[in-house]
Amino acid sequence: MTTRQTPLDAPAAITLRRYEPADAAAVLAHVLAIQQQEFGLPIAAADQPDLLDVPAFYQRGAGGFWVARAGDRVVGTVGLLDIGGGHGVLRKMFVAAEARGRATGVAAALLGAVQQRCREAGLHTLWLGTTEAFGAAHRFYEKQGFERIVPAALPAAFPRMAVDTRFYRQAVLAGVAGVAAAGAAC
Repeated sequence: MTTRQTPLDAPAAITLRRYEPADAAAVLAHVLAIQQQEFGLPIAAADQPDLLDVPAFYQRGAGGFWVARAGDRVVGTVGLLDIGGGHGVLRKMFVAAEARGRATGVAAALLGAVQQRCREAGLHTLWLGTTEAFGAAHRFYEKQGFERIVPAALPAAFPRMAVDTRFYRQAVLAGVAGVAAAGAAC
């Protein structure tokens, strides 16, 4: 039986910070709950070695991992994987149902943290792969200036997940707060 969380009362209740080892179990449970329970994806922890060792996978080079919390509960996650050549991959962006939408700003804050890190570290292009099941996420990415691309346009170092069927990229411009120009050359 799935327990439904009540909507969050105010954006002020949300804190966003870099991942710490103490977050490991809560982050894994958060991501798996959304993947398996909400969307019925046949994916397990063993299929996601990045979540089993976040520091070794994400917190190297220009990468990072961020956690959004409402009190002691994880309500959002996002990872940035540095794949070299000025390219970063947005991964594990999962926001709990009760924390979605403009009212809380959780997704925008998570993406903003990644974009800021890209600008600070000199990454010029963000890439992401997702599944067709995440329709609301597709709309969010497109509103944020991501451009849908064909798989052949992905850089060779892009780490494809078996469930990824839809791909996006975004040019990240230095000194620009928010989103880069859509359709910019990468």
